[in-house]
Amino acid sequence: MSSAREGLAVGRPAQREMKTAMQFAVFAALLAVSLLVSVTVGRYAVPVDRALSIIWTSLFDPTALPAGIDERIVWLVRVPRVILAGLCGAGLAISGAALQGVFRNPLVSPQVLGISQGAAFGGALAISLGIWGLPLLALVFVFGLSALALVGAIARIDGRTQIVTVILSGMVVGALFSAFVSLLQYFADPNSSLPAIVYWLLGSFATATWERVGIAAPGIVVGVVVLWALRFRLNVLSLEEAEARSLGARPDLERWLIFAMVALVVGAQVAVSGIVGWIGLVIPHACRLIVGHDHRKLLPAAAILGAAYLIGVDTLARTLTAAEIPLGVLTAIVGAPVFALLLRQHYRERGAR
Repeated sequence: MSSAREGLAVGRPAQREMKTAMQFAVFAALLAVSLLVSVTVGRYAVPVDRALSIIWTSLFDPTALPAGIDERIVWLVRVPRVILAGLCGAGLAISGAALQGVFRNPLVSPQVLGISQGAAFGGALAISLGIWGLPLLALVFVFGLSALALVGAIARIDGRTQIVTVILSGMVVGALFSAFVSLLQYFADPNSSLPAIVYWLLGSFATATWERVGIAAPGIVVGVVVLWALRFRLNVLSLEEAEARSLGARPDLERWLIFAMVALVVGAQVAVSGIVGWIGLVIPHACRLIVGHDHRKLLPAAAILGAAYLIGVDTLARTLTAAEIPLGVLTAIVGAPVFALLLRQHYRERGAR
């Protein structure tokens, strides 16, 4: 009898590991499918074998410059766009998962800190002044990080920071920068800068290039790597503050390090594609229902599924109609009902317990 119990005890971890491996295999398959579909479909369709051949040649034979129209479309237009969408989707999803763990609330997203609104103001200001290219990206970064610094200054009271004050400060700062954006739109030239501001705020990867990949990738990769390195601390910070301190955590310092990495990721994303909502809210919540609350599994799952989701949505945005649909519109149309269903399922399961 005792040997049977020991066998069950040994078998359960093995079953859990097998289940986790299967789940990640499904996530990886979804990502692979979304990548293949995205580089092959569009106004100019390219067969899968031809697209893979172009990518292989471009990667391993740098002297071979894209000559044909299919080579230019795949390597110079679609591949950088797919990479940029995947990086942004992974970064936003991991950022949302990290914030939800820190705040112990599945309804939190990167927008809660006001970073997206601050970055949006920086971009809108640059467009209003006729500034494009690297100066625009620089303003986006500066105002995104400024929004985080302002949240920190407001939320820190008597040398300490409480989660509730951070959330409320984020709402205040976000509302403030949103008002500034509205003011810029009100005074913008309706024939030139106003349409550009509105379209940029709605989000799009239409201007994706290898240069923009090089601009966004360092910030997103650094932020994601640091958040992954803090995965164990995120598990501790998900506990009550007193319990986290008893386990050796320094909640204030570690929270703000996480917030800074989220600001870096969101600033890089907004700089190259405008505001893209719902990714950091829906994807982590869905992954939590599948792989659980352990951030060692949750963060990589969110990264893979977030990348696949945003690549898929971007593919729909550029293929559904003749004119490209802004990403913010599609992510809201898809994300809102999906999140409503996930939320109902989550609380139905909690009520059943």
